[in-house]
Amino acid sequence: MTTRAVAAVDLGATSGRVVIGRVGDGVLELELVSRFPNGPVEREDGLHWDFAALSEHVVEGLAEAVRREPAIESIGIDSWAVDYGLLAGDDLLAEPFHYRDARTARGVEEVHALLPFAELYRRNGLQFLPFNTLYQYRADSRITDADSALLIPDLLAFLLTGARVAERTNASTTGLLGVETGEWDADLAARLRIPAALLPPLVDPGTTIGTLRPELAARIGKHLPVIAVGSHDTASAVVAVPMVAGSAAYISCGTWGLVGVELTEPVLTDAAREANFTHELGVDGRYRFLHNVTGLWLLSETVRAWEAEDGASLDLSELLTAASAVTGDIPLFDANDPSLSAPGDMPTRITVLLRGDAPSSRAAFARTIVESIAAAFAEAVQTASALSGRTLDVVHLVGGGSLNRLLCQATADRTGLPVLAGPVEATALGNVLVQARALGAAPATLEGLRALVAATHPPERFEPHP
Repeated sequence: MTTRAVAAVDLGATSGRVVIGRVGDGVLELELVSRFPNGPVEREDGLHWDFAALSEHVVEGLAEAVRREPAIESIGIDSWAVDYGLLAGDDLLAEPFHYRDARTARGVEEVHALLPFAELYRRNGLQFLPFNTLYQYRADSRITDADSALLIPDLLAFLLTGARVAERTNASTTGLLGVETGEWDADLAARLRIPAALLPPLVDPGTTIGTLRPELAARIGKHLPVIAVGSHDTASAVVAVPMVAGSAAYISCGTWGLVGVELTEPVLTDAAREANFTHELGVDGRYRFLHNVTGLWLLSETVRAWEAEDGASLDLSELLTAASAVTGDIPLFDANDPSLSAPGDMPTRITVLLRGDAPSSRAAFARTIVESIAAAFAEAVQTASALSGRTLDVVHLVGGGSLNRLLCQATADRTGLPVLAGPVEATALGNVLVQARALGAAPATLEGLRALVAATHPPERFEPHP
């Protein structure tokens, strides 16, 4: 099989990148083209994303990708979920709000006053997160001025092609998609007084959204199609989890830890709702039955606070090595406590939760953070097993967190299950694989795609300590 090339745009809550993916017989490779910062910017009316800068970084990265690899055949885009831009005609009304902006609390109150959460869960299957898109819509005063709302990957696809669509895996995070139908729930939108006209046509991963606008094709250097991938980054990451059986749990770990199992049918029970487990759609109609756990955000925000205090950079690998050597009782805190959701002074907020048990050294403090994340992961794995009725025998941990050996070992110890760590670049790999499959250059089934990942990116195994 001839090796084929595609470009993947992979956007996270702290950084973004453009990569070249190459796929062939026994070949699955990534080449990093560009990496750029991303994060909240404070404006007069709250936290936003600097979408103009983000989109410029994307276009520049794609142009460099084509310069390096003229054989690129398509572009795919994935990003974090729930955030969106409002369009009036072809104009973006304002910078997209950041999901950590405090305005969402008002949206929660308004939505739940119109519809009890129990009924909402039966309809959309989503765990309660105060920043889910439907809460943001209710809190957005600009929404009546818009004629369409596009989630971040769809907004970038519109910028590149002029086509307005909603990729289905990411649309499932809005709270406005029927959990059993996979279609927009127009009745739900009407009851929440969200204009159904804002919701664009749905497309599945593998669909060609459109081709580059002429002016952007000129800048990028080639007329290329934009292909819908699992545009929610977790959907793409789960494509590249090298699972071989239904007895595996997965953790896609970066800023957040998405912990769960893959199902073919939803689990819309009271127990699932009370445990706050969600049903986000995956590629090929699978359900990502999972729980959001605060991930490495806790560590990165703590390190950022220490660096500000010192006025100098901190070597994270040295910190984690020292943390691994800490012995004795490790105090824990609730990694999902709502007080930890906003940026700023994370060490102080964690110290408050530890109620006098906060370690005095930075190494021990970092160990407490990692072990607390692992404890939250273990609880979510156990709950996923109980709710789905599956006996689990392995945990796959993918994404940036798979580089954190301390976290991998702690997760193995606290779940009592072996942890298979990697691939690190699961999201970009999933993005690339769905594009390649659409081009006829990769296996047709998820199982085949995952077998290619396992063969080319074998994970590292962490056994639980007795």
